[in-house]
Amino acid sequence: MECPNQTAPNEFILSGFPYPQGFKLPLLLFFSVMFALTLSGNSLIILVVISNLQLHKPMYWFLCYLSILDMAFSAVVVPKVIAGFNFQGNVISFAGCVTQVFFLNSVGCAECFLYTVMAYDRFLAICKPLHYGNIMSWKACLSLSLGTIIGGCMNSAFLTTLTFHLPYGENNYIDYVFCDVPSILKLTCVDIRFSELMSAIEVSFITMTCFLLILASYAYIISAILKISSSEGRHRAFSTCSAHLTVVVIYYLPLFYRYMRPASQDPMDSVVSMFYTTITPLLNPVIYTLRNKEMKTALGKLWGANPE
Repeated sequence: MECPNQTAPNEFILSGFPYPQGFKLPLLLFFSVMFALTLSGNSLIILVVISNLQLHKPMYWFLCYLSILDMAFSAVVVPKVIAGFNFQGNVISFAGCVTQVFFLNSVGCAECFLYTVMAYDRFLAICKPLHYGNIMSWKACLSLSLGTIIGGCMNSAFLTTLTFHLPYGENNYIDYVFCDVPSILKLTCVDIRFSELMSAIEVSFITMTCFLLILASYAYIISAILKISSSEGRHRAFSTCSAHLTVVVIYYLPLFYRYMRPASQDPMDSVVSMFYTTITPLLNPVIYTLRNKEMKTALGKLWGANPE
């Protein structure tokens, strides 16, 4: 394809979330309510952990950090999706698109790293309990947390530069619900096979490395739990890990569907992408609260109740 000009477009037009005729208002209300619940639910998690001294532990520090990332992840995407249901709300400036791509990939990558760190934390707590306090100190917690966001930003800077340094043609229509690297690359007027390959390698390497490290951690964890003689001890150990393992599965399955298969025009891509940017950030605080006895007790104290 020849490039009629080498200048970047002033704006892009997003296709928006696909919906049948007559579903505009229900979907607008759905995304608005989901976004409000995501912000309130994750804010509640942070408030509970900060206000309860018994939760001032590395595991709950990482949970607070996850809540912050979840809110950021949702805030990067959902408000623009909501605006897309209104007149001209699907138009996004070039700078706005670059910003969305950068923060979307920064937060998404940071979450991958954080899930790995949380698995490592559970590995130390269960498999090396005598050394846990020395290894997972508060300094280590802060360093690991900072490392996740720095790593996320570095990865995102690479992907964003890889995407937006290319020349564009006259087409500025993004056939997707938000600005995303695979969809934007299709608008360029040069051969994008190298860029697509580098993008796929980068995303696949980080995603699969983190996922395999999590699996390795849980292989050791499960082996250690099965050696516990007390059934109550095994149940307590499983309960501290089940919530994290659940949210890892919920987070990774949509990512694998979207990014780790050949590019296509599957309309389900938009639906799947909204799952990990809208539903998953909402489910995380619910899962961690329902599956964690300490969190339920702390919530009861916050509301003046006396849970069992």
